Amino acid sequence: MSEATTGANEEDEIVTVNFKLTESFLDEIDDTWQGRGFNSRSEFIRYTLRDAVEFPTFDRDELIALLEAEEDVRTGRTVSAEEARERFGTDDE
Repeated sequence: MSEATTGANEEDEIVTVNFKLTESFLDEIDDTWQGRGFNSRSEFIRYTLRDAVEFPTFDRDELIALLEAEEDVRTGRTVSAEEARERFGTDDE
């Protein structure tokens, strides 16, 4: 791992982190950062990681439920809004 001082704060250091991705996922990342106006892949990844740490949205169970719901939609296993209201006991429309 290589390290470099940021200059803004003598105690903060930039540390290089290496990780592996599939090429297809890296292509998706590249399409995303370029489409959203980031200057580089690294800038986009830092922003995304910082955002995930500062504003965690899902816990693991919620993420699993979301992925299962996506699979249900993809395979046509969906329910009507009325069925969902009955299942979850809400009257919101």
